[in-house]
Amino acid sequence: MKKLLLTTAAIAGLAGVISSPVNAQTAYTDMPAGVYHLDDTHASLTWKVSHLGLSDYTARFTDFDAKIAFDPKKPERSKVTAAINPTSVETDYPNPETTDFDKELVEGEGWFNANAFPKITFVSTGIKRTGEDTGVMTGNLTFLGVTKPVSLDVEFNGAFAEQPFSKKPTLGFSASGSLKRSEWGMATYVPNIGDDVELLIEAEFAKAE
Repeated sequence: MKKLLLTTAAIAGLAGVISSPVNAQTAYTDMPAGVYHLDDTHASLTWKVSHLGLSDYTARFTDFDAKIAFDPKKPERSKVTAAINPTSVETDYPNPETTDFDKELVEGEGWFNANAFPKITFVSTGIKRTGEDTGVMTGNLTFLGVTKPVSLDVEFNGAFAEQPFSKKPTLGFSASGSLKRSEWGMATYVPNIGDDVELLIEAEFAKAE
C-alpha cells in the first residue's frame, strides 16, 4: 500500500509539472555564453542506409557525448565537439538469440571494428549561417582511423534561459547530413548496402555549472 501511495503521489506531481505553464523561450542572443553539455536524456543519433534499393535500414547509437562552446553574439564562432561509442550501435535486428547482428557490426573488421577503433569523434571547424535559425556546420569526422571533413545542416530549435524542468540554461538543435562510408574505409557490400549514410541528430544542451 505504501508503494502504491508513493507511486500515485509521484504521478500526480509529474502531472502537475507537465500541466504547469511553460516559461517563454529566450532569444539565443540573450542566452549566457559558455560551455553547454549534451543532455543525453533528450538526444538521439540515428542513421539510415539503403538496403538493395528496397528500404532504408535505420539504426542508432545510444552512447555518445557532445558539448558546445557557445557564443550568443557571434554564434558562427561557436565550437562543437562530439564522441560516439561504436559499441552502442542498436539495430533492432530480430531474433538476437540466434543472430547477434549488432555484435557482428561492432566487432567486424569490415564494419565498425570497435576493438581496434573504440571511438568516433567530430570536431567542428566552422559554422556558416544560412538563415535566422539555420546554418551549415563543417567539421572533421574521425572514424576507423581516418579523418575527413563532413558538413551538417543545423537548425536552432529554441532556448530557455531557465529550462522549466532542469532550471538550467538550455539550447535545442536538430541536424542532418550524409557521408559516403567507403571514404572512411567501410566498403563492405557496397553497392548492395548503400554507400551513402544519412545522419539524423536531435539534441539539447544544458549550460555547465
